[in-house]
Amino acid sequence: MNWLAPKLHLRLAQKQILTPGLVQMVSVLALNRLELREMINQEIMENPVLEELAEDGVTADSYTDEAFLKKETEKLPETPAANPFDEFDFGSFFSQYLDTGSERAASGEHEEIEKPSFDKFLTSPASLTDHLTWQLSVSICSETVRKIADTIVGNLDENGYLMATLDEIAQSGNYSMEDVEEALAVVQEFDPPGVAARNLEECLIMQVKLIDPQNTLAQQIIAEHLKLLQNNQMKEVARALNRPIELVKRAVDLIKRLDPKPGLRYNKIEPRLVEPDVQFRKVDGEWQVFMNDDDVPQLRLSPTYRRLLARDAADRDVRNYVKERFTAAIQLMKNIEQRKHTILRVCNSILRRQGDFLDYGPDHLKPMMIKEVAEEVGVHPSTVSRAVANKYVHTPRGVLELRSFFSESVNGPQGGEMSLLSLKRRVKQMIEGEDTAHPLTDEQITKKLGDEGIHVTRRTVAKYREDLRIPSTHRRRVKA
Repeated sequence: MNWLAPKLHLRLAQKQILTPGLVQMVSVLALNRLELREMINQEIMENPVLEELAEDGVTADSYTDEAFLKKETEKLPETPAANPFDEFDFGSFFSQYLDTGSERAASGEHEEIEKPSFDKFLTSPASLTDHLTWQLSVSICSETVRKIADTIVGNLDENGYLMATLDEIAQSGNYSMEDVEEALAVVQEFDPPGVAARNLEECLIMQVKLIDPQNTLAQQIIAEHLKLLQNNQMKEVARALNRPIELVKRAVDLIKRLDPKPGLRYNKIEPRLVEPDVQFRKVDGEWQVFMNDDDVPQLRLSPTYRRLLARDAADRDVRNYVKERFTAAIQLMKNIEQRKHTILRVCNSILRRQGDFLDYGPDHLKPMMIKEVAEEVGVHPSTVSRAVANKYVHTPRGVLELRSFFSESVNGPQGGEMSLLSLKRRVKQMIEGEDTAHPLTDEQITKKLGDEGIHVTRRTVAKYREDLRIPSTHRRRVKA
């Protein structure tokens, strides 16, 4: 049999095809005010057709000359509308680009382009989860162990510690404890050293075994006398271990080089300058949204190139080039204006739900999900996510991140809904008001919340406390 003979095969495949305008629209929406200004200035440098509008207002030669736009955009097949500021209908927009093609087939249309999911457009720096998932993908292990390892990666906090117990992981998928322990060993071999540890002692010992596996003294100090070491009581450590103080100091020098939070190197929050994109201000007793776009360059189409395009004697290559630049310029202006409309609509939806928060404070923050706002605005949830990403709002209560208005719902008093952020704030208030000589345990906080009509488990309280970076009861205790 001739295995190398040419053969003909038919294969049905789905492909994602993105137009440059569509990618730019999503990219522009995700930009904050500083990034937008930088992007516009870059576009002005690269596209000679674009000019910054003078501060004295709109001129006769500006891009609002609709007669010119209508005449020229009719010649540009990639521009869908003559007016560059026609607002998109996002409902039909997403249904058009995310349907299965069945309706078009029934109507006799033959469009073979499958449009993509918009939350896949933009990239971000690799997180700890990304880093570990990649290592897992190239690791050799059974399929069951791989699934468990993936679950373990998904249950790590920002510091790289495992938040779930092995019993909970085993019960989540009816796995055997042997497979769970094997999966944990697989993840603990990954970079960064110390990842997936269940406590600080295990994290540090894992790193010592990698750096200096023969240093059993350092391992013993971590396992048995870490509290003394944290209080810099090295003489007590030497006495307890019956070892020379010099050896203890050398072991401690090694321990000081270890990383107690190995996950943070992949979960760093880079400092950045904040300029609010919007402002929430009360006018005549009503909260209103105002865009902070005073210093954002306003664009127009160059009158010089408009005249060049209008000349019949202009070289054909020149006209084609100018048409191409006009298409790109009009698309950019449309996307900038669409960004503004989308942000305003999302912020108005936020104000309708969170007016009490702005009036009375954080305790009145209401549960609000991205999906709810998306349904009200009439856009895809990922559009709302892009619209609030890395953007800030100036309010009478300070400059806040737009994402901070979104919070999950938990059972509040009398069975009502309560914001998850409000619940965390209540836990923090309880701990701040505790007797430091007898700090509250997670169980006691759970009981106090139950007395207020808020029913959560002890483990949930512990998770909220850790999210707030509040130490455990033992570490909060202050001896008289």
